[in-house]
Amino acid sequence: MKAGVIGLGAIGSGVAICLARTGQLAAAYDIRSDASADLTGVPEVAASPAAVAGVSDVVIIAVVSARQTIDVLSGPEGILAGARPGLSVVLVATVSLTDLTAIRAITDAAGVALIDCGVTGGQRARDNGLVCLVGGSDEAVAAVRPVLDGFAKLVAHMGPAGAGMAAKIARNVIVYGCLRAGYEAAALCRLTGVDVHALSDAIDASSDGVGGPLMLMTRADPATDPQEAGVREYTRNLMVKDLDAALDIAGTFGIQLPLVTMTIATDRAVVGLADVMGEKA
Repeated sequence: MKAGVIGLGAIGSGVAICLARTGQLAAAYDIRSDASADLTGVPEVAASPAAVAGVSDVVIIAVVSARQTIDVLSGPEGILAGARPGLSVVLVATVSLTDLTAIRAITDAAGVALIDCGVTGGQRARDNGLVCLVGGSDEAVAAVRPVLDGFAKLVAHMGPAGAGMAAKIARNVIVYGCLRAGYEAAALCRLTGVDVHALSDAIDASSDGVGGPLMLMTRADPATDPQEAGVREYTRNLMVKDLDAALDIAGTFGIQLPLVTMTIATDRAVVGLADVMGEKA
């Protein structure tokens, strides 16, 4: 199978290098004519997205936004204008599900398969280090699997069309939510004289036993498992006690900890004892 890459930024350049290494890269395009100059094995930038599609079985779109995705798909120089029969498009840009529906309507009208593929591990893209969170039918995913395997260390089929993008968005909720948690924890450290670097090392050393944001995600349903409900109630009690102590420090120094406050206010939902769309969600 031959693949093309549209967009040679941080992700796309790594994908292109990996596919060049496996002999799968047919062509690449970027609005910067010199974008491939320092990319090992990647050919000169093609004249247009249509030119890439014309020599590819699979085209990977690695741009930034939904608008850019539609731009490279559409028009006389777009991917769809140069599409060969049986072409598949893999979208690795993170877009909203509403935008994904609009993009899919465009590809469906052209008879081109669209596979949504959230990716993580961008820092390691050049070393086959990406993880692909893929959405689509079994047949659609199987059709592009050889290309995905050419640049990813793990390909995880998350579910039907849209599930790959939804999984990436959910993953980012954890990532950026943890950034806020780290910010509030660091604020407490600064105010109380804690060496934040020493705390960071201690957290790393104890991470296996702490569990973090994934601790409860895949456990049994407390609604049908009384023992699990008990575990979560115990966790809730500890959580509220300890976060009350954090608010006590915050009150002493006159600062706000919005994430801590919201977590206490939604305590039952946080530990899975209230429907996420219902009580205190």
